[in-house]
Amino acid sequence: MDPCPFVRLIIESLALKLPQPTKPVAVASGGVYPTTTPCFCKLRLKNFQSQTALLPLSNGSGDSPPESSTSAAGFHLDALTLRRVSGKPVTLCVEVFTGRMGRSCGVNSGKLVGSVQVTVDLGVSQTRPAVFQDGWMKLGNDHEKPSAKLHLTVRTEPDPRFVFQFGGEPECSPVVFQIQGNISQPVFSCKFSADRSRSRPLPPNFSNKNRGWMRTLAREKERQGRERKGWMVMIYDLSGSPVAAASMITPFVPSPGTDRVSRSNPGAWLILRPHGFSVSSWKPWGRLEAWRERGPVDGLGYKFELVTENGPSNGVPIAEATMSVKKGGLFCIDGRVSKSDSAASTSSRSPIKGFVMGSTVEGEGKVSKPMVQVGIQHVTCMADAALFIALSAAIDLSMDACRLFSRKLRKELCHDEQDSCS
Repeated sequence: MDPCPFVRLIIESLALKLPQPTKPVAVASGGVYPTTTPCFCKLRLKNFQSQTALLPLSNGSGDSPPESSTSAAGFHLDALTLRRVSGKPVTLCVEVFTGRMGRSCGVNSGKLVGSVQVTVDLGVSQTRPAVFQDGWMKLGNDHEKPSAKLHLTVRTEPDPRFVFQFGGEPECSPVVFQIQGNISQPVFSCKFSADRSRSRPLPPNFSNKNRGWMRTLAREKERQGRERKGWMVMIYDLSGSPVAAASMITPFVPSPGTDRVSRSNPGAWLILRPHGFSVSSWKPWGRLEAWRERGPVDGLGYKFELVTENGPSNGVPIAEATMSVKKGGLFCIDGRVSKSDSAASTSSRSPIKGFVMGSTVEGEGKVSKPMVQVGIQHVTCMADAALFIALSAAIDLSMDACRLFSRKLRKELCHDEQDSCS
């Protein structure tokens, strides 16, 4: 397997130094920045969503490093972006503001102090780490007057990844392709199954007069319609050998008095890998929990939490994500992305360092063919990649399992096709 080129643009060591007043001036008169004023910056890169980061104030003298600093989430440039710029340098613009972040009455609440620009050579960045700025930069063009200074480090790291895409929705048992540029080749196949056990068979002496059996069957159908269980995805290599699996071990059921899966009783999957030489012997790698809660964008959203079952992070959540019901979203395991930076993040207690994997899925009502990226340092063989394929399938299927129980599922997902299928 050959990876695709990726570049990580890192912005760190952010701090602000404000000019010292030559004489006491009231804050209301302007011209002096009070040391208690909150400050922040916006980072802009063409064709990317802007990012925001807080700026701690530095009281150091000269060009000494700041006493404290922060980092931004940074930008991830994929193979398509790198081909589009064709090795041309790109410009990172950093705008500095005083005041609180956000908007008030539809107007930005911060006041612009100034901005700086840093040129980044992506051609160099694909093959080796590079630093393009490290130190203080003056905000403003007037060299005669004292002005605020911004401290930042801008650097890049090559971050090659393997890229996979499902050829169809996971519940339709698709082939999974590896993507490299314009070339795609099959590397795995999926097999989805659901517990399709029927209600108990009618007794031989059943008649229309046997009302007790009718009530029993009605209650059984109602119970089956109020839980989603028994789903499983097997991942096979091209030889037909099973290399990973995702098994729903905790049913997805609505909380009492509601029609949604809640945090108090989440559904769960085990992500499994083969153990030993027997095809029936499996070892748990991780546990994925999912439920439905208020989302950051359009009301209700899906919440995910991943816990590994062995290794140094055993029992510690290593990643979590909140996804929009309508738009879907990204689930990632990335030690460099904190909860404050993104809706998809790595737990602060996780020992994970660097990028591990990312999976994008679509929202309700859309055809979802998950795209999966895996860092090359976490893949020593095809079975390693298959684990993340199984995890991605479980994430996508959880979007269906967490749907409101007042809505019907497609027939591929149902226990009883007559009860809750479209």
